[in-house]
Amino acid sequence: MAEISGSRRRVMVVYGTRPEAVKVAPVVRALETSAGCEPIVAVTGQHREMLDQVNEVFGIRPQYDLDLCTPGQTLTEITVGTLAGMGRVLAEEKPDMVVVQGDTTTTYAAALAAFYLKIPVAHLEAGLRTADRYDPFPEEVNRRLTSQLASLHLAPTEISRSNLLAEGVAAEAVVVTGNTVIDALRLTVDGNRALGDPLLARVSNGVVPMVLVTAHRRESWGEPMARIGRAVAQLAIRRPDLHVVWPLHRNPLVRDAVCPSVSGLPNVLLTEPQPYAEFCQLMARATLILTDSGGVQEEGPSLGVPVLVMRDTTERPEAVAAGTVRLVGTDESRILREAERLLTDDAARTEMARAINPYGDGQAARRTVEAIEHYFGLGPAPQEFAPDVVQAAQVPQPRPEPSALAVVA
Repeated sequence: MAEISGSRRRVMVVYGTRPEAVKVAPVVRALETSAGCEPIVAVTGQHREMLDQVNEVFGIRPQYDLDLCTPGQTLTEITVGTLAGMGRVLAEEKPDMVVVQGDTTTTYAAALAAFYLKIPVAHLEAGLRTADRYDPFPEEVNRRLTSQLASLHLAPTEISRSNLLAEGVAAEAVVVTGNTVIDALRLTVDGNRALGDPLLARVSNGVVPMVLVTAHRRESWGEPMARIGRAVAQLAIRRPDLHVVWPLHRNPLVRDAVCPSVSGLPNVLLTEPQPYAEFCQLMARATLILTDSGGVQEEGPSLGVPVLVMRDTTERPEAVAAGTVRLVGTDESRILREAERLLTDDAARTEMARAINPYGDGQAARRTVEAIEHYFGLGPAPQEFAPDVVQAAQVPQPRPEPSALAVVA
C-alpha cells in the first residue's frame, strides 16, 4: 500500500481500442465521483472511429490523444508510438497511478512507459490466461508482460486471481472486482437504445431467429477465417428462414477471407462495425452468437444468449464451465453442426441460455475505484466479487508454438 496523503490522487486511465474503451468507461465515471481520486483520460487511438464512438456513448472527453491509428500499422509501430507518446504525456502530467485494461498493445506499452517513470500501474482485467503464448496473438503475451509491470492487479474472477497467484503475484496485490464489461453492458442495454438502421431493426425484431456473427482474431487470418465464412454461408443456405447479421471488421484481411462466401446471400446482412450501443441491442435480440471476441464471450452469457466461440482456446473459461459458452474452433463442419443444433434443439438452446453470469454484477467499477483508494490508504479494501456459484475450469494446455509469426496489424 502506498503512503497516506490527504490530497486527491491523480489517476491516469490509458486505452486505445474499442474493447478497452467499453471496459474503462464505467471506471472513468466512478473515478469522477470519487472523493479520493480524480481521473485523467489518455487515449492512443490504436483504433480510431470505433474508439471515438464508445467515448461518445459514455460522454468521455480524453485530455490526451496520441492519434496513432494509421493504415496497415504494425505491432512494432503501435508499441513504439505508444511507448514514446505516453512517455511524454506521463512525464508532463506526473500522475500518481496509471490504469490500463486487458491485453492490447496499448495496454502493455503504456504500462511499460509508466514503469520507466516509476509510476504504479493498476491492471484492470488482470490474470486472464490461455497457457499458449501465441493464442491469442499478441494478446496473451501482452497481458503476461503487463502483469510483470503492475502494482495492483484487478482480477475479474477467482480463476484469474488463481492464475496470478500461481505466477508469484502477492496475494495482497490482487483484488477480485468482477468484470467492468457487465457494468457497461447494463448501462447500455438498460437504456434500450433503438437501432438506427431500419434494416437492422427489421431483421432483429424477434419474429425469426437471428444469428449475430463477429470475427477478427489475428491468429485466424487466412484459411481459418475463410472456413468461418464458409460455415456461416452454409448455415444461411440451409436455413433460409434465418437472418444472419455480420458486422464486418474493417481489416481487409478479414473481409477478403469471408466476403467471397457470404456476399450476395439474401438472408445474410453484412454491415460496417456497429456503434457500441447498437451492437449491445443486437446481442440482446440475437438467438445465437458466433464470435471470436473476448468481450462478447462475457456479454452474451450476461444477456442469456448462447455463444459459440470460434477459437481453439479461451482465456475466459468460466462461461465454458457454466455451460453458456462453447468452444468450436474454426473447423467449418463443427461450427455448422453446433450452430444448427442450437437453432433446432430448443432444450439445448435453453440449457445454454441460462442466465448464469460468472463475470460480474454491475459493481466492478465501484470495486475498482475502492481498490485504488485502498492502495493509497484513502479507504478500506473493497468487498470482493463472489458469484453465487463458483465455477471450476481447467486452463487449456498449450499447443506447439509455430516457428514464425506474421506481425502486420
